[in-house]
Amino acid sequence: MAKFDYVSMGFYTFDCLGWPFESVPAKGGTTFIDELTLAVSGAGGTAAIAAAKMGLQTCAVTGLGQDLMGDWVMQRLTHFGVDTSMVQREAGWRTSSSIVTTRRDGSRPALHMKGATADFFVGDDEIARIVDTTVFHVGGVGIMAAMDKGQTAKVMRAAQARGAKTTVDVFATSPADLPAIAQVLPHTDYFMPSIEEAEALCGFAKPADAAQFFIDQGTKACVLTLGGGGVYYHDAKGLAFYQPAFAVEVKCSCGCGDAFNAGFAVGLVKGFDVQTCVSMGQATAALNATGLGSQAGVVDFETTLRFMKSQSRKP
Repeated sequence: MAKFDYVSMGFYTFDCLGWPFESVPAKGGTTFIDELTLAVSGAGGTAAIAAAKMGLQTCAVTGLGQDLMGDWVMQRLTHFGVDTSMVQREAGWRTSSSIVTTRRDGSRPALHMKGATADFFVGDDEIARIVDTTVFHVGGVGIMAAMDKGQTAKVMRAAQARGAKTTVDVFATSPADLPAIAQVLPHTDYFMPSIEEAEALCGFAKPADAAQFFIDQGTKACVLTLGGGGVYYHDAKGLAFYQPAFAVEVKCSCGCGDAFNAGFAVGLVKGFDVQTCVSMGQATAALNATGLGSQAGVVDFETTLRFMKSQSRKP
């Protein structure tokens, strides 16, 4: 039996979020808002905490600075029972951090400081410790500068050899990000970008075309999140389907795609069929959207399962 249910490696950030954001005050003015909160976010961090909330034995693999933001991220990971033994912290590193201004419609323009996500590196002698898991997730390929030079692919190859299911999310803004991502796709069971990221990488706007592009690059399946439009699934065996999103009142969309990744992993660990795994991911993302900040609306597995079974979907 694997030591962990879920290992989430990659992009972890400290977020400060305010709601509702209307406009930037002129000069040195002040605008009053209703809520202010802190959250661990990022494609790795959101997934780790959401998975832990839903009962998975979870391990975090990332880099943080020896700063106040890093101290807080460690405290929150520990609070939710996430194993932090593989979190690296070095003098001179800065914790990746964001100021997120959330509008009433859920959109969230942000200011981001790149940090130790680019610095951490899993050595060959450490790989065996982090691939002893049922599901191995990489969140943030494209922004992990030290790992993106080939080490992430090596880790994922080892994870598959160990018997883990591998899932990948990315940080992609242009075709220039494709080489770092292409090298991990042959070791990926489920490639899970947003449709915007997929289009930025391959140029295809239609989900079916984008999915086939990445399957041709080596991934076994492509799971494209379409925001409020739902999810499109397409695998190398020919199974393809679309599922509309759950109908919820969105407060903050921060971390929804990352929460989806955690919910999908819960389904894999539970042995659900792929359609139910997608639904579990969608339910987790929908609940995430009802609160301010990543994971805020996610409570536990039972709550997510009830929501999945009872909540109506968009037309």
